Amino acid sequence: MDSQTESHLDNVFWHALSGPQLRFSSGSARARRYAPGLSPIFAFADLARPDFDSLSPHCDLGEHLYIADWRGPVPRDWQLHVETTMHRMVWHADAPPDDLLPDAVRLGPEHAAQAMALATLTRPGPFGPRTIELGEYFGCFDGGRLVAMAGERSNAGTLREISGVCTHPEFQGRGFARQLMNKLVRRQVTRGETPFLHVMCSNEAAHALYQRMGFRDHRDPVTVRVLSRL
Repeated sequence: MDSQTESHLDNVFWHALSGPQLRFSSGSARARRYAPGLSPIFAFADLARPDFDSLSPHCDLGEHLYIADWRGPVPRDWQLHVETTMHRMVWHADAPPDDLLPDAVRLGPEHAAQAMALATLTRPGPFGPRTIELGEYFGCFDGGRLVAMAGERSNAGTLREISGVCTHPEFQGRGFARQLMNKLVRRQVTRGETPFLHVMCSNEAAHALYQRMGFRDHRDPVTVRVLSRL
């Protein structure tokens, strides 16, 4: 991994929002967020000098927004709701040899409502009704019902995040999530990209699974917070 990729990982959402995904974001030269309807995530150019003043006009009162990597004091006109930690994991293996889900469906705008419903049920992380516009999302269907999905969220240089990984409780244990992830990893590595993902430190089973698949922790766990503007 080159030095620029290493640097981008340390504030990856900023490098996505101010770089390849600028068109999906709003904000300033110092603070940006994904546009409403996409994943409710924001980031700062300088984590030591967070510019809430330039971010505030782009956030609704009471809107819950996620930020990673930043641990500074919360301004008085913002409220902290959650503070926890997650692992940032990077792919350290060859591409998976086979696509075990050749019939998985590429999700498009016509699947947005089903994707949002599945994410609301399973809570894989911050997700919005337009999140599937951020990259390739694939799903498994039972009849006409979406029962599992995984896709790409942030894109920072050659880094591609795997996100939105979830399975309906009635269909867990069938390997859908892992096979969808391998499908994405294979496509990313083939394109010369570096897959990465986030998993909450409390989710030890998922962390262990991702390690077995070929992901490795990038440095220490990352702080993640949920805030809203008062």
